[in-house]
Amino acid sequence: MGFSAAWAGTPPDSTSYQKWTQRREHWVDSVMNTMSEEQRIGQLFMVAAYSNRDKAHLEELEQLVAEHHIGGLIFFQGGPVRQAHLTNYLQEKAKVPLFIAMDAEWGLGMRLDSIQNFPRQMTLGAIQDNQLIYTMGAEVARQLKLMGVHINFAPVVDVNSNPQNPVIGTRSFGEYKFDVARKGIAYMRGLQDNGVLASAKHFPGHGDTDADSHLSLPVIRHDMERLRSIELYPFQQLMADSIASVMVAHLYVPALDNTPNRATTLSPAVVSGLLRKDMGYSGLIFTDALNMKGVSQYYKPGDVDLEALKAGNDVLLFSEDVAGAIRKIRRAVKREEISQQSIDERVRRILQSKYWANLDNYTPINTENLLDRLNAPVGDMVRQKLYENAVSIVHNQRNLLPIRHLEERSFAAVTIGGNSQKNTFVETLELYAAFDHLHISKEASAEQFRALEEKLKRYDVVVVGVHDMVRAPEKNFGLVPNQLTFLDNIRRHPNSVIAVFGSPYSLKHFEQSRTLVLGYEDNNFTQEIVPSVIFGGLPAKGKLPVSVSGLVRRTMGERTKDLQRLSYATPEDVGIDSKVLENIDRIANEAIKLGATPGMQILVARKGSIIYQKNFGHLSYDSLKPVTNETVYDIASITKVAATLQVIMFLEERGLVDLDKPIVEYLDDLKGTNKANLKLRDILTHQSGLVPYIPFWKNTVVNTQLNTAYYSSTPNDNFNLPVSGNIYTSRGMQDSIWQWIKKSDLLPKPKGKKTWEYKYSDVGYYVMQRIAEKLLNQPMAEFLAQNFYDPLGLETTTFLPLSKYGITRIAPTELDNYFRNSLVYGMVHDQGAAMMGGIAGHAGIFSNATDLAVLMQMNLQDGYYGGKRYFAPGTVERFAKSQYRGNRRGLGWDKPEMNSPHGPTSNMASPGTFGHTGFTGTAAWVDPEFELVYIFLSNRVHPDANNTKLIRFGTRTRIMDEIYKAMQSFNKYNQTH
Repeated sequence: MGFSAAWAGTPPDSTSYQKWTQRREHWVDSVMNTMSEEQRIGQLFMVAAYSNRDKAHLEELEQLVAEHHIGGLIFFQGGPVRQAHLTNYLQEKAKVPLFIAMDAEWGLGMRLDSIQNFPRQMTLGAIQDNQLIYTMGAEVARQLKLMGVHINFAPVVDVNSNPQNPVIGTRSFGEYKFDVARKGIAYMRGLQDNGVLASAKHFPGHGDTDADSHLSLPVIRHDMERLRSIELYPFQQLMADSIASVMVAHLYVPALDNTPNRATTLSPAVVSGLLRKDMGYSGLIFTDALNMKGVSQYYKPGDVDLEALKAGNDVLLFSEDVAGAIRKIRRAVKREEISQQSIDERVRRILQSKYWANLDNYTPINTENLLDRLNAPVGDMVRQKLYENAVSIVHNQRNLLPIRHLEERSFAAVTIGGNSQKNTFVETLELYAAFDHLHISKEASAEQFRALEEKLKRYDVVVVGVHDMVRAPEKNFGLVPNQLTFLDNIRRHPNSVIAVFGSPYSLKHFEQSRTLVLGYEDNNFTQEIVPSVIFGGLPAKGKLPVSVSGLVRRTMGERTKDLQRLSYATPEDVGIDSKVLENIDRIANEAIKLGATPGMQILVARKGSIIYQKNFGHLSYDSLKPVTNETVYDIASITKVAATLQVIMFLEERGLVDLDKPIVEYLDDLKGTNKANLKLRDILTHQSGLVPYIPFWKNTVVNTQLNTAYYSSTPNDNFNLPVSGNIYTSRGMQDSIWQWIKKSDLLPKPKGKKTWEYKYSDVGYYVMQRIAEKLLNQPMAEFLAQNFYDPLGLETTTFLPLSKYGITRIAPTELDNYFRNSLVYGMVHDQGAAMMGGIAGHAGIFSNATDLAVLMQMNLQDGYYGGKRYFAPGTVERFAKSQYRGNRRGLGWDKPEMNSPHGPTSNMASPGTFGHTGFTGTAAWVDPEFELVYIFLSNRVHPDANNTKLIRFGTRTRIMDEIYKAMQSFNKYNQTH
């Protein structure tokens, strides 16, 4: 039993292991033979090191290494690069390579700046798949090895059976011994299989204490039967596996040793008796830090080290007086209080472990690009998966979650604590529905909280995020009376959701909540994941690892359905190399710098998750107003697929329209015209003979002046359709446009051909709008809002944007000096659509990237989104297929021009790709083969529509290229690793 029989990685056959053992013992013997007795004693010490301290600290460490030959260092606060340099410097001074350790329970970020934390162990306790915990251990090990660290003082395998525990708490996996053991083994194996020694702590179990051993000596009064049944169980299981080391805690446990004020660390009955003899452990034994009050208040420095050694510990951690301790130990050897043989046995165990850690072949830390390598994207991918699997729906009494129905409901997001700005939690909620954000300080008065309660009564759904919490139960988790009263009152709202970003033990204050979600921690990961769980972008998977009250018990956690709404993930999580994806930033910034467009929104989603969403530049060249997620763009011809085509697919699959019948069957006023026998299939594929464009506006201008028969500068009963800020037209204009279309010529057919060639045309979408509205007996804009946009939660996707939100959110388009003679701002840029009153089949929709991505994702998912089916299976796929040889177009959808450098997409896009571009500088593409959605929105026509730099630079397609390159890079990396 014990780590001496363990092997990093795959266990070898007996012959290989025997040879490895022989090499190890040869190295250990050779090192032992070079050391004096005093130097051997030095190997027993591991002292504290900081990379953020002054020169005096460095000189002290150098002296301990060079003169006292200490065995190792435990690093605490500092920075990664500074610590790496300090480690290299001190290793160079060491006669025997130093053991480097860290107390990194939730990763390097626990101690070092510039590194993100992994979840705490109680968050891991909520996860049902322990393989994910193994993966975290492996990634923590990778980072530690980059830092030249050989030992991680983790996992904590204390069974936290006392909710008031002031020192363990969320550092534990939970209160259930079997889970603690299983998860502890998973973390341990993740570390040790990847070359870092693990340490089970805090033996014999610190989980049921009401005192902090950093400050005093905690007392545990359980009898031996209870200790063996609960506290010791996880340690026994990890020992039976392969745990490299055990850390002994500073506890007073009378059932094990009733000597007054004798901590377990200093007890021969506990260390040599219980741990070594009774439990048969043969690995390394570390003391907990010897500067802690649990021992230091009873023993002087040096004396405490000797007592710990006599108790049976191998490594003396955080000694405060190494020189004095060495003198006392040498005297004790002379007095035969402790034998040189027992010291040598411990030194051999230390050297054996150093050999396992490859310190027989020490190499300095490579500091080149160290920070980048530590923060490699794989770390975020692991964190994302861990938090996704931890978030728990504790109560869901009315089956409110996941929220399905978004239409005709008002939503409020309340954040308590933190600053008043929208945080990631609120911004992510807004991905799913139109939320009003209300913030209140947790220190607000009772009157302020009551006023907020009144305001919230008018909302259909209220989601409250509880932030700015602390973990300490003695501080009531950072919750204050007025805040708790408010939260208790708000739970009475029939559709209230309380989202707690803090300790599960804090849930005792929320046990009556009808709908209760626990995020465990408060960071960007949890603030993105919790809203996704609330709206079904992700399923809830976590279960509580502890019981808090009769209404909040261990294992509570409803597993919910994934409604296939977009969520957020890291690029690597969906098979994309984030480093390559960063090239998008360069291309975007280059386009802005060269004057191709004032600004842009770019969004990439894959496999149902948004993995890139950034905004660049400003709304205009002379503005300081930056583009944000809330900025809204005129998406121009994307209207064709985002609006009109959605309606046509709806009608076609219900048999209300036949794509191959003459359109005169739907529009009888076309009888006798050259349009009568045109078919929708041909119109949708742009080979119906319709002219590309008719400049209707020219028919309404006389000598560069607007004809007053068509326009008025002020609105009235007749002229009530806005064309621009101070130009209004009548509904008669729509009939005039229709008459001009009816009278328009068709293109000539190619010589000797019976059908027309492909020629892109806006005109056909005026026709389709007219057919759709006649069959629906409803305005198209109204139908789309009721049947698509509102149910999908598309707050910004709309015709006539000024009727929904303020002009400051909208990116301006052209400075029109030939028709409207003004800056087109908040109204559709296309002249024909403007003359139709802003609602047309070919143009007029405004949207932000997020909402457009949702619509495209629904089409990617074969017409299903958010638990609702918008199209029958197969409809979108049928419409997305090319219809004619020599014509790349699907039915309405644009498609790649395969093997052509001039197509609208990346040449790497699959043949099944479908989407559309827009004149204003927009693009929306879906690639079903790669489960990809790509959105690009800009206002390249501002202030001059003749600015074609965006097109000449190929900005949209070059960005699309980088997405495919990022997928290829990820796949190539995985194949070679």
